[in-house]
Amino acid sequence: MTSYLPDYADAAVPRYTSYPTALSFTDIDPATYARWLRGIDGTEAMSVYLHVPFCRELCWYCGCATEVNRRPERVRAYARALEREIDLVARTADGAPEIGHLHFGGGTPTQLAPGDFVRLVRLLDRTFRLTPGAEIAVEVDPRTLDAGMVEAFAECGVNRVSLGVQDIDPVIQQAIHRIQPLETVLAAVEMLRGAGITRISMDMIYGLPGQTERHVRATARAIAEAGARRVAVFGYAHVPWFRKHQKAIDEAALPDGPARFGQMLAAADELQRAGFLNIGFDHFASPGDGLAEAAAAGRLRRNFQGYTDDQSSVLLGFGASAIGNLPGGYAQNAPATNDWMKRVEEGALPVARGCAIEAGDRLRRALIEEIMCTGAVDAAAICRDHGADGEDVADAFWKLERLRLDGLVMLDRERLRVRATPLGRLYLRNVAACFDPACKAAAGRHSRSI
Repeated sequence: MTSYLPDYADAAVPRYTSYPTALSFTDIDPATYARWLRGIDGTEAMSVYLHVPFCRELCWYCGCATEVNRRPERVRAYARALEREIDLVARTADGAPEIGHLHFGGGTPTQLAPGDFVRLVRLLDRTFRLTPGAEIAVEVDPRTLDAGMVEAFAECGVNRVSLGVQDIDPVIQQAIHRIQPLETVLAAVEMLRGAGITRISMDMIYGLPGQTERHVRATARAIAEAGARRVAVFGYAHVPWFRKHQKAIDEAALPDGPARFGQMLAAADELQRAGFLNIGFDHFASPGDGLAEAAAAGRLRRNFQGYTDDQSSVLLGFGASAIGNLPGGYAQNAPATNDWMKRVEEGALPVARGCAIEAGDRLRRALIEEIMCTGAVDAAAICRDHGADGEDVADAFWKLERLRLDGLVMLDRERLRVRATPLGRLYLRNVAACFDPACKAAAGRHSRSI
């Protein structure tokens, strides 16, 4: 496969949903977070993310911060703690702006009782106010979605739902411990549409044990036929040293680099045949969808959910391990659920890690986001916007020279411009990594590029 370049495809590089990445975070205290909260400009709509870490059972491929829980009383206690954290943050960030985007992630947010879901949305609306037409999105496990939760979604104005599909083949599902017949997904779609929720996104994964291009194509076709508006195509990241439950995955059954690359191309081919537009390197959107429109207009952004049309520069994170993005820096809550709940009960902002954003970070964040979202960047122009000199990014252009020789980018070193070639767009993470001085030092802790 001529476009499979192992030095790049197998390289461990960040996904760049933030810069600096979470691997650069160090300990921060509540006083620092409080100062950042008080520094929020109240004139621009912000985003809010609520993390619900519970799942009914553990999917072996999962790399998220989750825990298995089947006790409703623990989820209720967690919901009450979320309410207390919202109140703590609201009182600290007095005068914070309205919410333009609200996202429930996990874990499985539908582990919440419908009544608790409604309470949380109403509390956020009372405390910060939701803008008219705000996007309210929820990640959903189709296996646990029921009519009561769909009714709660409709009551709260949920207008986007993301369904985890991963792979529709029963054998692959057995290998990753996620038994989910396609009929279950389609039943969830029917319930949602019956409630007027038609903006449905779906996720699928390549690189799973036993998976082939045939499996990937079948899943992509099924997703397209189910009427998804957006599709995220993720490469499985096998990191058993980080997520110990992944040791249950049969490593010998994992596809090798060329096979993974072929699966990625197969998914893209099927989705594009079905009319989806390729957004960035791993998202696909129907023409007319907000993500496609943002990409066409040059308004595409990156945040912790991946590619987005969300223009907010402020993101507040609530719940265990949730990360916020503020003008002063990134702030991540205590990752262990019990620790997070204890801090909230004590009336303390439950932040544990993060990093301040300095001028140099803002410059490189802008460069990396531009590369990730458009495949090109005028580094000289961005340097001028940030009051920086071209010498501040000279290191990146020395690294990019190798990518130029390998046919991934076109360079104008005199004007500090770079544009990914069609081949290079498959390797956007590698291109962006040239602007990240910390990437090489942390390479062993990132997932492979493709």
